[in-house]
Amino acid sequence: MTISSRISTNWRPALAGVLALGLGLGTAELVAGVLDRPAGSPVVAAAEWFIDVVPAWLADLAITWFGTADKLALGIGVAVVLALAGAGIGVLARHHRRAALGVAAVLVVVALLVVWSRRETSSLDLAPSLAAGVVALPALAWLAGLVERAAPGGAPGPDTSVSGPDSSGTGRSGNSGPGDAGAFRQQVRAPSRRAFVTGASATAALAALAAGAGRWMSADRIGVESARDDLGVDVDLPAADPPPDAELGISGSEPWRTPNEDFYRIDTAFSAPSIRPEEWRLRIHGMVEQELELGYDDLVGMGLVDRWTTLTCVSNEIGGGLVGNALWTGVPIADVLDRARPLPDADAVLSTSHDGWTCGTPLEALTDERGSLFAVGMNGEPLPVEHGFPVRMVVPGLYGYVSATKWVVDLEVSRFDQFDAYWTTRGWAERGPIKVSSRIDVPEDGARVGAGKVAVAGSAWAQQRGIEAVEVRVDAGPWIPARLGGVPNDDTWRQWVYEWDATAGEHELEVRAVTADGETQTGDEAPPAPDGATGWHRIAVTVE
Repeated sequence: MTISSRISTNWRPALAGVLALGLGLGTAELVAGVLDRPAGSPVVAAAEWFIDVVPAWLADLAITWFGTADKLALGIGVAVVLALAGAGIGVLARHHRRAALGVAAVLVVVALLVVWSRRETSSLDLAPSLAAGVVALPALAWLAGLVERAAPGGAPGPDTSVSGPDSSGTGRSGNSGPGDAGAFRQQVRAPSRRAFVTGASATAALAALAAGAGRWMSADRIGVESARDDLGVDVDLPAADPPPDAELGISGSEPWRTPNEDFYRIDTAFSAPSIRPEEWRLRIHGMVEQELELGYDDLVGMGLVDRWTTLTCVSNEIGGGLVGNALWTGVPIADVLDRARPLPDADAVLSTSHDGWTCGTPLEALTDERGSLFAVGMNGEPLPVEHGFPVRMVVPGLYGYVSATKWVVDLEVSRFDQFDAYWTTRGWAERGPIKVSSRIDVPEDGARVGAGKVAVAGSAWAQQRGIEAVEVRVDAGPWIPARLGGVPNDDTWRQWVYEWDATAGEHELEVRAVTADGETQTGDEAPPAPDGATGWHRIAVTVE
């Protein structure tokens, strides 16, 4: 059998399997929405299980390739795998119906086990996967039957004899010839094929409707968004206007204040946790004199402060975009820890997210004068759900993997030699101070520009130390100082611009920064792992 004939034979069974699985998963989303149990979604559970078990090199590769689109890429990958599984089951059902139903039942069991293995699940979280099986298995059997009747040779009964006038109209009766039998089978298959198309279309529509309704009916997310809107009125949040001299106004350069919708997001939550403020609790325990548990109102009642801070992901490549600057509003972490009174031997805090992610932060970074926050606001708004609503940690001067716990619910005061955190078990450094870095935003790498004055501009950062100078060089020539924008403190990035007198030809531009304490950014190139990338950002431009 040729490849084309195999495709022709198997496309209906494969489609039937995909649609049956899709209907089951759509039903699971509907049940999860009705029960307000988003963690029970087998798709979400499978994606988050994959995030937990994926080896470090593959996680790093995904962030390098996809950046902030890593969740989208994972979702597409899960969808492709499920589609292939459904297609395989459908093809198997064409030849061995019971075996196919058995494999599908095994998938349901696997889904139940994956959901049950997730953090803080209950028996109610199993309902969506059970519902998926109850719907998908009969749907598979029904669609497989339609496929069988629509397939070549699928007309009922092997007997092709008919009675009636022959083609010459003489009135003789008897067995028809091969041509008459083929015509009869074609006439029988035609309505069977229409029945398959109708059944497949109805199944696809029901699957989409169920999945969409399940997402829409997710009372958890709807309630959280409503609560977030209310906090915009109830909590005193400032206007997030940048300082007047921070923006240099260079077209194409990254804005000094990163809008919330553009702020990078790198975390391990496939589906952002939905936590209502009234349900949120923060536990502080471990090596402390007094254990604490705070609610949202308790925390906010301690008093809010505002601080501009640039956050940076350790996975950011030189010149990359995994960095952003925002006005954060929150309660100083030092004030909360002061109530718990850490013991003298403690040197670290293990923080835990609602979804189980952990990171270890030097205790000193949370109690010194740098202004680490339990943030509740971002750029004058309540935290977006994707960025940690209702409460997250913001620690100036440290890469996010050792500080920026979103949806934070637990702080254990401890020692670095007494725990393992998520990324440090995957080969990243135990402590992650941010390295001095700079990048060129305009012109873009590979751009063509006209001869004459060309604005070369970008940003530089060295949180906790500040940027004192930025220098640019052309074609490995001398380093030339750039003009700097203003900053409110040492923990934000700083815009810079160099007015280049560009001449025709191919040119290479490089940038480096100098910190306020005298460190010049190194040109030695190193990858992000295990403690942050180094090197000068370099671009090529053509001047015409």
